[in-house]
Amino acid sequence: MLGSTHGTLTTDFRARVEACGETPRTAVHSSAAPSADDAIPVDVSGRPLHADVPDLDRFFRPESVAVVGASDAEGRPNTGITRQLISWAERVGARIHPVHPTRATVFGLACHPSVADLPEQVDLAVLLVSDPLPVIEELADTKVKFAVAFASGFAETGDAGAAAQQRLAAAVRRSGLRLLGPNTNLNAFEEFRHDLDGPAIALITQSGHQGRPVYTLQELGIRLSHWAPTGNEADLETSDFISYFAEQPEVGAIACYVEGLKDGRSFLLAADRAARNGVPVVAVKVGRTETGARMAASHTGKLTGADTVVDAAMRQFGVIRVDGLDELQDTAALLARARRPEADGVVVYSISGGTGAHFSDLATEAGLTLPTLSQAKQDELHQWIPPYLNVANPVDNGGHPVGDWRGRKIIDAILADPAVGVLICPITGPFPPMSDRLAQDLADAAEQTDKLICVIWGSPVGTEDAYRTTLLGSSRVATFRTFGNCITAVRAYLGHHRFTTGYRSPFDDAPRTPSPSYRKAQALMRPGQQLSEHAAKQLLRAYGIRVPREQLVTSAAAAVRAAGLVGYPVVMKASGPQLGHKTELGLVKIGLTSASQIRDAYRELTDIARYENVPLDGILVCQMVERGVEMVVGVTQDDLFGPTVTVGLGGVLVEVLHDAAVRVPPFGEDQARAMLTELRGHALLEGVRGAPPADVDALVEVILRIQRMALEFGGELSELDINPLMVLPRGQGAVALDALAICR
Repeated sequence: MLGSTHGTLTTDFRARVEACGETPRTAVHSSAAPSADDAIPVDVSGRPLHADVPDLDRFFRPESVAVVGASDAEGRPNTGITRQLISWAERVGARIHPVHPTRATVFGLACHPSVADLPEQVDLAVLLVSDPLPVIEELADTKVKFAVAFASGFAETGDAGAAAQQRLAAAVRRSGLRLLGPNTNLNAFEEFRHDLDGPAIALITQSGHQGRPVYTLQELGIRLSHWAPTGNEADLETSDFISYFAEQPEVGAIACYVEGLKDGRSFLLAADRAARNGVPVVAVKVGRTETGARMAASHTGKLTGADTVVDAAMRQFGVIRVDGLDELQDTAALLARARRPEADGVVVYSISGGTGAHFSDLATEAGLTLPTLSQAKQDELHQWIPPYLNVANPVDNGGHPVGDWRGRKIIDAILADPAVGVLICPITGPFPPMSDRLAQDLADAAEQTDKLICVIWGSPVGTEDAYRTTLLGSSRVATFRTFGNCITAVRAYLGHHRFTTGYRSPFDDAPRTPSPSYRKAQALMRPGQQLSEHAAKQLLRAYGIRVPREQLVTSAAAAVRAAGLVGYPVVMKASGPQLGHKTELGLVKIGLTSASQIRDAYRELTDIARYENVPLDGILVCQMVERGVEMVVGVTQDDLFGPTVTVGLGGVLVEVLHDAAVRVPPFGEDQARAMLTELRGHALLEGVRGAPPADVDALVEVILRIQRMALEFGGELSELDINPLMVLPRGQGAVALDALAICR
């Protein structure tokens, strides 16, 4: 019996999983990742378990810069770029060295004919040339640390450009320097405001223009510390900058515009580092639709990956995915500036009952918790609010109390409730003087509380003094223009802190040595072949996954003897290495209860296989398991992330409903259980229409064992499909009734 007590891990559950080599994840805070001087540990398949953080200090704050292709000739594109780089170098205190073969000076600075003639070793070389490859090869001898290539015409243009980019990347690897680009721009050298305080947003974009909404947050008083325009990512990629920014003390949030991920594993390691440090990562990821994915690939020349896997991987490692640039702007700003919540409860406070009810409906639908205020708190609020108005949550003040001393009393009373972590006040339109007084009271209260106060200013004008001066002038009030953006940001804020509280990296528990199960199963693999159902089940059995009692036979007489040993009723199935969907071919017979039925079924199955020209290794005579919930558990290979584990409703439902959840190994028990709650059909596991609850613990155990198999075999296992996995009533386990495995 594989099942155990429903709910948390029992000692028996832990012992059985650890016997397979898996250590279940527990919720304790992780220790710091290894320092840069430590060897980076690897998992059982040789993949790193911690992000390698590049030292980008000298990129963003170089002491000396070479501008290759510098110009001061009016009307030339390089002239404007050179001028901007000189201005930037002055701001960061860097010495700048123009390089051009035919110029003696550029903007009054001594110009050098080649990089070999530079008067000192430079930290950064900016390449204003159409073909950066020869310059990269020259820079190899100068020990330059970083280079930036603006040139286009690489992977974004097709096969020839992709080949040119591969040559460039290879030259960069040989040189020892780190390259930003090609196909990047000047965003890294923008002028940032230095008069702003508080945690900053670090920005990463693969298309520079898409970062402008975040950059302009500075005009609203929100600090920006870095901008990394990664371009085609021939070398430095989004993951490198996430890892670096997560270590910078001034960074409160990382905002990303991602068109395609260069390497899924590197991205997850970077997200893991950010989660370890409690730094939120907010991302717009292009490619939700086929059209979006095609456009992204044509622009950057990189894989966008299967969006369902990308979406699941981001959620799994705490990356907050948003849809629009306005959401990226508002969510990153809130997460960068807001203090850690004291409670998850959200109170909606307004001067209009209709407004409060409308917003509350939307917030509840989005999953925010709106607790009913205690009777004592409601009685307190009714000191200042008429008794006929609702103050249970949402709180409707009726309008007039905000115009005098009562308004601040109400706000302070709500914030004093220990169940309240967020106060949201939608102001659908200016209504002076009440809206002016309300805005000021909210701004004043925000200065005296650690709790989050959000305001939605609904006026389409946006020039009102209460909005421009009072609300935007406050460093503590989070101000939005739409209900949707406020809800998205608050949900992300509360979710981020729940996720990172007690965060333990799943990479910490990833297996580093092969298990006995792996060594046993390895002998069953057949490279480049699909295994028969019988062989696939042997693979599962090696990992401790229960399969029905069954025997593989090659004669009708042996089938009758096997049925007697297995126990009636039985199922008979054709078994062969080329068989996938057997039911469609009529190669499955169920509910057989006599020797005559066994003999007839054997003859019919072999006749069909002969007619269909399907080679068999025999006929399976299997125990019939009927009572339970049919699930599917499988492994597939994703182009970006490698092996992924999928769980869903099984049998024919998997093809009809497409109700499935995905995770990228490694993950622990909490994520395995979360996969099940994501399913639309989750209620089936809880028991419906009188059916008993299913053995969820046994199902979770199977998921973790399949994950272990996926990690240990890596790319050797192209596909694994258990369908159906019959999850029996609680305490009775789970049985893999059918299995398909394809070896790479």
